[in-house]
Amino acid sequence: MFNFFKKNNPNHQELIWKLKGLHCSSCAMNIDLALEELNGVIKVETNFPKSQTKITIDPKVAKVSEIKSTLKDLGYQVVN
Repeated sequence: MFNFFKKNNPNHQELIWKLKGLHCSSCAMNIDLALEELNGVIKVETNFPKSQTKITIDPKVAKVSEIKSTLKDLGYQVVN
């Protein structure tokens, strides 16, 4: 969420997922803060009105299954 000084890397991968279960902008902030704690997650931008999250990862380190599991534990569901 606040990774202002991290540079774009061509080896990074961007995931864009629609989410189910967001109720407010605080939900989006909670998602961003939780996912940015995971290894290999570079940047997270969750948009409450769009019910969408954009996650930049290092695919050599991050595990998509761990990201989805964290979202599920937080009470949200990936719908695509």
